[in-house]
Amino acid sequence: MKLFRRKPITQVSGDEGESHSLHKVLRVRDLTFFGIAAIIGAGSFSSMGEACFKGGPAVILLFIICGIACGFTALCYAEFASRVPVSGSAYTYAYVSFGELFAWIIGWALLMEYSIGNIYVAFAWSGYFTNLLDGIGMHMPEWLTTNYHNAHNASLGNIPGEGLTAWNIAPQVSGLRIIFDLPAFLINVIITALVYVGVRESRNVSNAMVMIKLAIILLVIFVGVFYVDISNWTPFMPNGFGGVMGGVAAVFFAYIGFDAVSTLAEETPNPRHDLPKGMINSLIICTAAYIILSLVLTGMVSYRQLGVSDPLAEVFKIKGVKWMLFVVSIAAVVAMSSVMLVFQMGQPRIWMSMSRDGLLPKKFASIHPKYKTPGFATIVTGLVVAIPIFFTDEKFVLDFTSIATLFAFVLVCGGVLMLPRKPEDEFQGRFQLIYINSKWLMPALIIGIFSVLWYADSSLITNYLDVNSENAAEKIPMLIFFILCIVMAALSFFKNLSLIPVLGLLSCCYLLTGMTLSNWKWFFSWLLIGLVLYFSYSYKNSKLNKKPGNISA
Repeated sequence: MKLFRRKPITQVSGDEGESHSLHKVLRVRDLTFFGIAAIIGAGSFSSMGEACFKGGPAVILLFIICGIACGFTALCYAEFASRVPVSGSAYTYAYVSFGELFAWIIGWALLMEYSIGNIYVAFAWSGYFTNLLDGIGMHMPEWLTTNYHNAHNASLGNIPGEGLTAWNIAPQVSGLRIIFDLPAFLINVIITALVYVGVRESRNVSNAMVMIKLAIILLVIFVGVFYVDISNWTPFMPNGFGGVMGGVAAVFFAYIGFDAVSTLAEETPNPRHDLPKGMINSLIICTAAYIILSLVLTGMVSYRQLGVSDPLAEVFKIKGVKWMLFVVSIAAVVAMSSVMLVFQMGQPRIWMSMSRDGLLPKKFASIHPKYKTPGFATIVTGLVVAIPIFFTDEKFVLDFTSIATLFAFVLVCGGVLMLPRKPEDEFQGRFQLIYINSKWLMPALIIGIFSVLWYADSSLITNYLDVNSENAAEKIPMLIFFILCIVMAALSFFKNLSLIPVLGLLSCCYLLTGMTLSNWKWFFSWLLIGLVLYFSYSYKNSKLNKKPGNISA
């Protein structure tokens, strides 16, 4: 079928005509730093608080689960990066494995991860930046530091705080209150301008910011350890495992970013070797930092006090360590600036790849003659981030971003299973995913896990099988996951599938079961819009549509 026409790997495995105009200046260290820059940011300085509040000290289990899921996924990304070293990331990987329709869906979903994800980061950055200004005696009016949605909700519920204050003091034009987050808007403009100017400049700024924020995070851990009270770790799992999984969107958001490294393939001299190392190195470093940081936070204060947007600042405020509030604010501002930088670099390069394939207008693939960057796509990315800042809020963006990223990860892991195995001598000097036959291992693992669950508490399984209960709709994702486990165990047995991508696919699918029904509704609504665009423009303008000889069924 033409909807699933695939782009041959040989067609994208080398430099395409347009790619020669991008500066190839990134090495393993730079890519590792870009990965750290993208991962450690709003997750550790903002969304981690919500996860600790819901899961208590046991939130470290969720960080470990997400770290393992992302680890398997990173290996799958690395395999694709070794075979398909171009800027399209998961979009291009899906194109050569699943076909054009899935490639478009992934490209559309990645818009939610990079551009819309940056909206959340911009809001979080603004909160820490205004706190930093307050610390040095410079106060901005609340109507310039709050988004309209939160202020309106605060007025409807008469909820004391910044939102209600902003609503009451905001100037009005023709009865409309002027309320928007000015710092969030301005940081987006600055980051967009930096990315527009060039990758070399972005690299230098990113590397400097990573060094600063890693140093400050180590300081936070070192100082925080002296205030840890082990009694705060009891009870370890106050809200049960359901409470731990309730923070999946927040915790997974903390891991989003390592895959952005794969969008920089065409600015890397040796992408087949360097991209995999950069992704894996950054993921290992960040997972270790997250686990230690969450242990320190939940040890310093009760988990009940961490349901705030600035958990690192809150714990030192509670403990009266005022000088650390200033340090944490600086770290957060630097950390989230680097996150925005990497995401703002990734999105234009995905659009550039989609444009080269004919799925977007040619203008998106245009390279700036002086700065050697996808200039038009960079400006559009800046607008996509800037405009929603005026009318959306943080929570909606957080859930929206996490579910789209997990969906992309699932397809990347599944895509690796569809790639043909290559002889060992074809991978000399570049990464190759270790093949472990899952024929017996996967069925044994699934049977073993189900047996342990049944032995420990049979109600854990039978409860999900009872589709006639009042909360049946909430059980559907987990029921589907159970079925998927059985299907993948059967496929592993009959098809001799590779174990690592199978585990990556299942672990990411398991995290998806933690998403709420409203998350899924918004996600599928977004995909529906994307499909309308695909069938109205991309399907007929695809280069594979114009070149039937290139189609691989």
